[in-house]
Amino acid sequence: MVKVTTICCIGAGYVGGPTMAMIALKCPHIKVTVVDISQPRIDAWNSDELPIYEPGLDEVVKACRGKNLFFSTDVAGAIRESQMIFVSVNTPTKKTGLGRGKAADLTYWESAARTIAAESKDNKIIVEKSTVPVRTAEAIEKVLKRNCSDATVQFDILSNPEFLAEGTAISDLTAPDRVLIGGKIENEAGQAAVEALAEVYANWVPKDQIITANLWSAELSKLAANAFLAQRISSINAMSALCEATGADVAQVAHSIGTDSRIGPKFLNASVGFGGSCFQKDILNLAYICECHGLKEVADYWYSVVGMNDYQKSRFVRRVVSAMFNTIRNKKIAMLGFAFKKDTGDTRETPAIDVGKGLIEDGAQLAIYDPQVKEDQIAYDMEGMMGNITCYKTAKEALQDAHAVTVMTEWDEFKSYDWKEIYDVMQKPAFVFDGRLILDHDHLREIGFIVYALGKPIDPFIKSAEGA
Repeated sequence: MVKVTTICCIGAGYVGGPTMAMIALKCPHIKVTVVDISQPRIDAWNSDELPIYEPGLDEVVKACRGKNLFFSTDVAGAIRESQMIFVSVNTPTKKTGLGRGKAADLTYWESAARTIAAESKDNKIIVEKSTVPVRTAEAIEKVLKRNCSDATVQFDILSNPEFLAEGTAISDLTAPDRVLIGGKIENEAGQAAVEALAEVYANWVPKDQIITANLWSAELSKLAANAFLAQRISSINAMSALCEATGADVAQVAHSIGTDSRIGPKFLNASVGFGGSCFQKDILNLAYICECHGLKEVADYWYSVVGMNDYQKSRFVRRVVSAMFNTIRNKKIAMLGFAFKKDTGDTRETPAIDVGKGLIEDGAQLAIYDPQVKEDQIAYDMEGMMGNITCYKTAKEALQDAHAVTVMTEWDEFKSYDWKEIYDVMQKPAFVFDGRLILDHDHLREIGFIVYALGKPIDPFIKSAEGA
């Protein structure tokens, strides 16, 4: 078994950066180099303002950077000197060609593999950290072997999918539920590679929480995990629509079923919809793989999870419009939160995008405040619609003279606001549309707000405005 002392990671994003920082922190005897072709991104990792926001990440990076943790654009040099190479590049959904809108685009992965092959002069352990389709390792192995000039170089490919949740990535890395390592455990070289990576994690993860599997099982497990989590969210969101129709309370329903030990309470919080870089992308990828294997019914089942998510967002927009007398043209609607979840600045697939577009299509003027998302990111996500959007540095400015408030992200600070003071500066009737169920709705009604809370009994004012 190889005793690993040098590691590099290709890709300095949401997964590669924090994961390598944690390995460096827990393994001071291992030199860890994170490389990326983006000079601005690497410059940010080497600065006091990291390119991503994640609670606790600053402290971990600053404890190791310059000691055994390095950030560089010298991809070739890092590959040459490393025994183990993690690949954590983007695998977005294809936008064109065969499988567009469903299949994973492995362009960056293949490019990384070609670079690894060209620069490798000795044996390497290659670790898939990106989320990839089943049997990607097989294709990557062919690229590596056919592009390496030295036929004696051996590449052992492992799958080590990440199971991080943005906002809690550092705690997830510090004390993971499990670490999954897939490899060719049926042969001696593959087993040795698996053991080498397991030995790295064993510096802080109990060995009984390090799971080994064959390559294909590990690759599929990541897609399956995200699909199952998203399915739970779509299931409770489907129940939220029924609760509104029947007068039930989705929070009470969720608590009731969550106390069943067979179900458990996690991922049963009704909301305006799931977002992030993984859930939708991975479900679509999973469904496409099912289609490719002739499993149409299985594919349709997983597509329905994404369909329910889209329905929940459009349903929220319809509720806002109908509650406000079917007229929101030129009305200022404050949007509290734009990130897809709290404690992150990530806006990928955030429900705020589709909800915002839906409101703007009906003529609304959006006033957006998020404590971590910068205006240029919002402008990128809402391209072509910034004429109807104003971004604010404070919530107070966003709420001044607003006709309504939509809560799109569950930031803790929103719960601590002086809502009586907010009510006094808003247009009347003042509406609150809580898409995250984080506010005290009874208190808001006592103040005078008209409140819509997903999955809760509908406010009589809203019923009458909708003609119910």
